[in-house]
Amino acid sequence: MDKVNVSGTIQASANEVWKLVSNYGELNQFVEAVETCTSDGSEAGSVRTLTLQDGGVVKEKLQSLDNENRVLTYTIEESPMPISNYTGTMRVRRLKENQSEFIWSSEFDVPDESADEIKGALEGLYSLGVQGLQESFS
Repeated sequence: MDKVNVSGTIQASANEVWKLVSNYGELNQFVEAVETCTSDGSEAGSVRTLTLQDGGVVKEKLQSLDNENRVLTYTIEESPMPISNYTGTMRVRRLKENQSEFIWSSEFDVPDESADEIKGALEGLYSLGVQGLQESFS
């Protein structure tokens, strides 16, 4: 199983950042690579459809949304990438009163010949999420 983990510091309270991150149907609000994002709900089992800037479409299912601990977990149901058993986690951690950490991580299976490319693509996507949050609160 392969893993990717990207994190960054956001100059805003954990609750402010979580409010944006936990809005399941609005990933495009802080991830530049996502052109559109729609969701059929905001509770466990809800499916969001992402249309990426390159035209790719990804369907993700919300597995859990823990507002108390500020953790969102989702799986990929459909993707143009050769990826399986993907579980992603977005977490917001309080550092100080007006400073938090955003952590985006995942575990997944990919064919060996695609592993480096897929891991690089996901790291790039997660970094765009960190950057987008930093810009949203600057």
